[in-house]
Amino acid sequence: MLIWVAILFLLGIAAFLDSLFNYGNIFRQVNSVLFMFISLGLLVRTTTKMKAGKIEQYESRISNLEMQLRALKSQTEDTPADY
Repeated sequence: MLIWVAILFLLGIAAFLDSLFNYGNIFRQVNSVLFMFISLGLLVRTTTKMKAGKIEQYESRISNLEMQLRALKSQTEDTPADY
């Protein structure tokens, strides 16, 4: 993620210098396309990381519930039935 941000920062500096010194139209078009693709890449990476985080939360919750279930089963097996 830090690499993506660094690339966007460098492109921002290049865009600022382009507007300041008026290098040409080709650089502006290329710069805008690069901004678009990198921001799209950041969006995709962020959404996949969010999905992965939710899946990790679900997995940890399932493992906690499985441990609680095992503990309850062992408690019921240890205590005799009173009926």
